[in-house]
Amino acid sequence: MTANLCVRRRRFVLDGKAVLLSTSYLPADLVANSPITEPDTGPGGVYARLADLGHAPARFREELCSRMPTRSEAERLELPPGAPVIHLTRTAFDAEGRVVEVNEMVLDSAAYVLEYDFEA
Repeated sequence: MTANLCVRRRRFVLDGKAVLLSTSYLPADLVANSPITEPDTGPGGVYARLADLGHAPARFREELCSRMPTRSEAERLELPPGAPVIHLTRTAFDAEGRVVEVNEMVLDSAAYVLEYDFEA
């Protein structure tokens, strides 16, 4: 099955240092002609615009691992040699279970502490 996608790429900078690379994949049929396809999505970002379209994220799944960066990732994050990254893939589902976004993030592992709370 082939799906047409809207792809959004971002590079997040904190105190002048790149700390995260993010690529979002969204169903083109869902976001066509919406602010999601514009460089500035407006207040609240992509998730607020998905809510405006009636497809607010209701559930997320995250998969993460640490690994060595690709050459491009190391350059774009200005990492020192031997520094690992965290690769996180977040899938957002609406209330009906439709995937409304897949976001692949590459984080400078020295810039983040990932904290999770969940019930036993």
